[in-house]
Amino acid sequence: MHEIPQWVYILFTAVTAFGVLLQAAVLLGMLIALKGALGRLDQVSRMAEEHVIPTLQSARKLLDDVSPKLKTAAQNMLQVSETLRSQSGHVGEAVDDLLKKTEAQADRIDEMVTGTLNSIAHATATLQRTVAAPVRQANAIFNGLRASFDVFRGGRERVAHSAADGDQFV
Repeated sequence: MHEIPQWVYILFTAVTAFGVLLQAAVLLGMLIALKGALGRLDQVSRMAEEHVIPTLQSARKLLDDVSPKLKTAAQNMLQVSETLRSQSGHVGEAVDDLLKKTEAQADRIDEMVTGTLNSIAHATATLQRTVAAPVRQANAIFNGLRASFDVFRGGRERVAHSAADGDQFV
């Protein structure tokens, strides 16, 4: 029988050990990147809790305070509409000013919520990029190792393997 030289086994063992070490390094890098991304995501979440929630509460309180006042003002205006016709311009200006202030507060809240959601979306995209790239690299390494094992096993099996795969073989 044909015997395989010992240096082939040593070389195969060295390549395998290198592959395992490389895989461990990639996994460690993925862990470090994931911890960093999670830290940034936690920071964005804390910032949202500190700023957005109190702002939403104050806006809600403002709306709760303004709503009954607007209803009361509307009722009073219906009751005394004949006497206030001469001063309707002043009342209209006051209501417009109040509406502008309310709209400005609503716009500020909308900008804050939109900024927070954009930050969360950016953090999620960064996390996906950070995790997906090392996974693709690890898959490429495994596919290369699998191909090298096929070559070491012999040419006949390789030909049979590629013929069995048909158009699916890469």
